[in-house]
Amino acid sequence: MKMGKMNIYKEDFPANPLNKLGYTLVFNDEFEGPNLDLNKWIPYYLPHWSSREQSKASYVLKDGKLVLQITKNQQPWCPEFDREVRCSSIQTGEFAGDLGSRLGQHRFSNNLIVREIQENTRKFTPQYGYFELRAKGLNTSPNHVALWMIGYEDSPEKSSEIAIFELVGSHTSLESSGVRYGVHPWGDSNIQDEFYEDFFDIYTAQYHLYGLEWTPDHLDFYIDNQKTRTINQSPQYPMQFLLSIFEHRFEGAWTGKYDPNAPYPKTFTLDYFRAYQPIEGY
Repeated sequence: MKMGKMNIYKEDFPANPLNKLGYTLVFNDEFEGPNLDLNKWIPYYLPHWSSREQSKASYVLKDGKLVLQITKNQQPWCPEFDREVRCSSIQTGEFAGDLGSRLGQHRFSNNLIVREIQENTRKFTPQYGYFELRAKGLNTSPNHVALWMIGYEDSPEKSSEIAIFELVGSHTSLESSGVRYGVHPWGDSNIQDEFYEDFFDIYTAQYHLYGLEWTPDHLDFYIDNQKTRTINQSPQYPMQFLLSIFEHRFEGAWTGKYDPNAPYPKTFTLDYFRAYQPIEGY
């Protein structure tokens, strides 16, 4: 779907001030240190379905930015259940059951079992708020990048997903870029699948702002401080965040054709992530 024109930024959209009128800052990372802050992030992607070794993120911190990357020789994170998908991802929580159990967050396949015991951890798992990321996507196939949320615990009523955005490299151009966003129920019967891909007159391989206002009864999505859509649904439980870059190296991937001669690394560059709560509450 092609949306109405926004203010067109073919280059970087500027950062917002740290303080947000009417809100209190409750969590943020400006990625200014020499190392990833492990008090805020877990640098593995759903390691309970695979292992920490297989699912560890590849990244660098440089010039006040976190750069998540896919390298040429990077191995699939979970080839038994997710095919030839490479991933570098960080997350703000981790929840899974005992070794060999079926209990674990984000059950994307019914065949999954816990392959490696993890420590259940909650670094930032809010319920409601305003969340904002300034980031630069990519224009390479078959890659996509995302800021998304999942229910912290795995149970049918607490398993939905909010995708604040997904940027598909093959859907990106100087004239117009696709932005995917919405909600998936997974096992949550209270959520209906409502997911969109809209095309905007922006180049998402440059820096833009992506925001979400999560309230008790609806979700407001923002790009560059402009509201793009309201979804009148809302998960009713704490959720954690994931920042991810993926590469789908198999025939027929929905993200586009894989070119083994394309230059590496593929990158997802993050300027800051910020989370706020309204001063007067919801």
